[in-house]
Amino acid sequence: MARKVIITCAVTGSIHTPSMSDHLPVTPQEIADAAIGAAEAGAAIVHLHARDPQDGRPDQSPEAFAPILKVVKQRSNCVVNITTGGAATMTVTERLRPCATFKPEIASLNMGSMNFGLYPMLNRYKELRHDWERSYLEGSRDRIFRNTFADIENILTTCAENGTRFEIECYDIGHLYTLAHFVERGLVKPPFFVQSVFGILGGIGAHPEDVMHMKRTADRLFGDSYRWSVLGAGRNQMPIITQAAAMGGHVRVGLEDSLWDGPGRLAKSNADQVRRARQILEGLGCEIATPDEARELLQLKGGDRVDF
Repeated sequence: MARKVIITCAVTGSIHTPSMSDHLPVTPQEIADAAIGAAEAGAAIVHLHARDPQDGRPDQSPEAFAPILKVVKQRSNCVVNITTGGAATMTVTERLRPCATFKPEIASLNMGSMNFGLYPMLNRYKELRHDWERSYLEGSRDRIFRNTFADIENILTTCAENGTRFEIECYDIGHLYTLAHFVERGLVKPPFFVQSVFGILGGIGAHPEDVMHMKRTADRLFGDSYRWSVLGAGRNQMPIITQAAAMGGHVRVGLEDSLWDGPGRLAKSNADQVRRARQILEGLGCEIATPDEARELLQLKGGDRVDF
């Protein structure tokens, strides 16, 4: 029997700004349509951020998420993953509000504070439409993306009664050990959904040895109690998912992580990247997990137990 692989699609995040691609969804309708298109292309999970529809600024208010969640819920059976990462400019309280309000099946959770360098993008994008974009990118030169032990514990305990599981985002090896700490304390229950992030300035690199090192460490710490997924930032996206899929992992793509669909070619939609990932996975002899199969693999509570 072919192995089932979960495709997560990160539809719109806080890394890229609207000036970087005309294909980046911004309005609630655009984000909802992009999520549904990704699900129809084969993504079992859609990972969502929200934006101000006027200028594309990251917006972590429940009011910004509500219209997106309503449409996606009505039109798709996909698993909806709400970010608690938001943007590094936000407080943890702000970042947590949508997850606490809507009680999703799964939410992202960053496993450590880090430098999160976006400022090199200014060398590639000279003309930006909105005033906030330049200061947002430049500010990452001297900004720490805060995720302290207290912050992580706050998110875990706030959502403990909601039945929400977490996409545990690990940007470096130390983040795996932080997860092991919270597992030892009983605040995270198996199976853990570990999302290894490669190629962000300030985190682990995107060399094949980095991918193998992350997997070896997770295997040693968690054995068969976890499900491993990967994402590669920018041009690293497809090489990273190909290597990880061959190593038994699940994959994440989407315009949050990369704007590209090949050298020098912008992806016109999130669905484009999902289709390309699907082609790679099926070429490796894998089958694409449906949303319900993903729910079973990750032991999620089900789409009928969310508050949206």
